[in-house]
Amino acid sequence: MSADLKHAAARKGSFLQTMRAVAWSFFGVRRSADYAQDVAKLNPVHVIIAGIIGAGLFIAALVLLVRWVVGSGVAA
Repeated sequence: MSADLKHAAARKGSFLQTMRAVAWSFFGVRRSADYAQDVAKLNPVHVIIAGIIGAGLFIAALVLLVRWVVGSGVAA
């Protein structure tokens, strides 16, 4: 690994901060100052894991919503 990648992976941003940043990213609203702060603090490994978790939760929510709509008879 390069020195920059090792330095980025050693960042001490908490996983909760990472989840919050990823959630805002899924929503599509983020101030540039907050983005710059995230880039400086967050561990890229945490960001990848949080993104996968967020995508899984989003897909699960969509599946549950579709099952509820189809099951209620509204979509018939």
